[in-house]
Amino acid sequence: MARRKGKVSIRSEWCKGCNICVSFCPTGVLALEKNVAVLVAPEKCVGCMLCELRCPDYAISVEVVKNDG
Repeated sequence: MARRKGKVSIRSEWCKGCNICVSFCPTGVLALEKNVAVLVAPEKCVGCMLCELRCPDYAISVEVVKNDG
């Protein structure tokens, strides 16, 4: 059975470091480094899209993909 996964992209030049995406991520995919969101565990993304939906600066996008693993 295919599991839902996500591929997260961050536009660091748009990120103001508010930490909202990090706070909402249920699997710890994101972290804040030098006041900018970064991917620390992209393989853990479940494609919930909470980071994209909550980002006030539209700096994050999530592409939902299927993983057969």
